[in-house]
Amino acid sequence: MSQDGLPGLALPRQTVRPTITEQFAAFDAQHPWVYRALVQLVEQRLGMGAQRVGMKALFEALRWRHPYGVKGLNNNYTALYARRLIAEQPQWASAIEVRRRRAP
Repeated sequence: MSQDGLPGLALPRQTVRPTITEQFAAFDAQHPWVYRALVQLVEQRLGMGAQRVGMKALFEALRWRHPYGVKGLNNNYTALYARRLIAEQPQWASAIEVRRRRAP
């Protein structure tokens, strides 16, 4: 006799959550100005003589400048934005630190 049909004994359905990379892609597509603002911030910091630029500090600068317009700017996206900045501006590779990715 099987208990599969009895009330309260069904296994909960597994929901598939999007990966951080997928969430980032969606956020970036909906908020392209964030990347442009990060480019401007990096240019400003390096132009003022900074040797290193911290992505978390740039995120906080965005939050201070746009307190009502950065809904969804997740700290999980800092590494992905850093990699995008370096991919599109390779001369910044020595100024922006990235670590080895744990997830693809």
